[in-house]
Amino acid sequence: QVFLERYGYLKHRASGGAVSGQLQEAVSEFQWLSHLPISGVLDNVTVQKMALPRCGVKDADSHAVWTERVNNLFSGQTSKPRRKKRYSQQGDKWYKHRLTYRIVNWPRYLSQSQVRLAVKTAFELWSNVSSLVFWEVAEGLADIRLAFFQGEHNDGINNAFDGPGGALAHAFFPRRGEAHFDNDERWSLDRGKGRNLFIVTAHEIGHTLGLEHSPVKNALMSPYYKKLGKGFVLSWDDILAIQNLYGKPSSGSAVQLPGKLFISFQNLAEDRNLSIPTTAELNLLGSSYCSSLFDAIMMDLNQIVYIFKGIHYWTVLKDANVTGPHLIQKSWARLPATIEAAAVSPANGKTYFFRGGRCWRYRGTELEEGFPRKVNTMGVPRHPDSAFYFQPLGHMVILKGNKYYVVNEESLQVEAYYPRSLDDWKGVPVHVNGVIPRADGFLYFFKDDRFLKFDKDKLRVVGSGFWMEELKWTGCQNRNATVSII
Repeated sequence: QVFLERYGYLKHRASGGAVSGQLQEAVSEFQWLSHLPISGVLDNVTVQKMALPRCGVKDADSHAVWTERVNNLFSGQTSKPRRKKRYSQQGDKWYKHRLTYRIVNWPRYLSQSQVRLAVKTAFELWSNVSSLVFWEVAEGLADIRLAFFQGEHNDGINNAFDGPGGALAHAFFPRRGEAHFDNDERWSLDRGKGRNLFIVTAHEIGHTLGLEHSPVKNALMSPYYKKLGKGFVLSWDDILAIQNLYGKPSSGSAVQLPGKLFISFQNLAEDRNLSIPTTAELNLLGSSYCSSLFDAIMMDLNQIVYIFKGIHYWTVLKDANVTGPHLIQKSWARLPATIEAAAVSPANGKTYFFRGGRCWRYRGTELEEGFPRKVNTMGVPRHPDSAFYFQPLGHMVILKGNKYYVVNEESLQVEAYYPRSLDDWKGVPVHVNGVIPRADGFLYFFKDDRFLKFDKDKLRVVGSGFWMEELKWTGCQNRNATVSII
């Protein structure tokens, strides 16, 4: 809406007037950068693309800069940085190649050691392919500063953060050297739920070094943050852009690493012997989900609660004692390293896990024949928010966004007349982490650090609070829980 208001589109539309040429040009630029058909018309597809989570740095001049860079590449000329002054008032690039950085404050629910490693690795992506060198300072002045804020944070109303979704972060070109991140987002450093802080940080660092947005699909500097996979984190365009500004590595050739190495920064810390947890941190690990956000939760037929976060899970016994962390893959062979949703069926005692576009079903710890199964063959959406067994329906329920799906366990198909709107569950928000039924007859929905108590007879939420503080059976009120690092 800020974009539309800036170019007068809403005013013109309300008055029935013609859309300005300035707006058409801006829409065409946005469509080009977003790989949409270039029409200059603000159609539904373009509006939907604008609503997706992305970088908050403006796209202005990206087309011209990229075209000039490619032309120079094929003509063999040296590219000179080009940018409008209003986006880089103090210079287009750093005048030195050795830069310091500082993490001013920290995101909620993530350990400082993991965040420091993720930030260090994000800077290394750029130093590996250029002549730049970075090192962290703990306090005082630094060339580049990274900070987490909420809402308006004294750098202009247009840069105010808008809560979950929308603009995840923004940065300032040299030589202001700042990158800001929305602290209302749910940040993650593994394959669990949440926004990947590593990839967003690496992107924003690119801006602090002087890089515009890239139109190359799957480039790190694309305005829509890329997903980690087997391919390299940096694209050819990312490397070309940074080397045009600062030159190639001073010794040896550019080093590229595939994205799959950065899926979990807990593993990376162990593999690289970096940021090794202290004894005190290890002692807290057994209850670390209590100061964090989990990916999924379920309860088995013995009323043992399982809480999943990243590559680990914890169990909470009836007496609220906690055991763990345990490795997910060590307990359930052939599961992926992390999961998105889990549920136990009281009808047959089987356990269901969901990740991406697949479903796994176990009897005990044995994977059943025919699994994993693609969820699209079941009529279930990819990347579900949560799963649970709902006794009144006698079936498993899958939540995804503002809809819910009821799955018949025998046919493994979504029942007729579903999906339906989540409005049927009065008071339940979208994107809950997990749901479990308890012996008190209520359902408990979890969303980040909150819980909602749901009356299955009245079909509405009848209570809420902070689960870490108020629900004893989550194990968080017993900080002396058993810890067994496995």
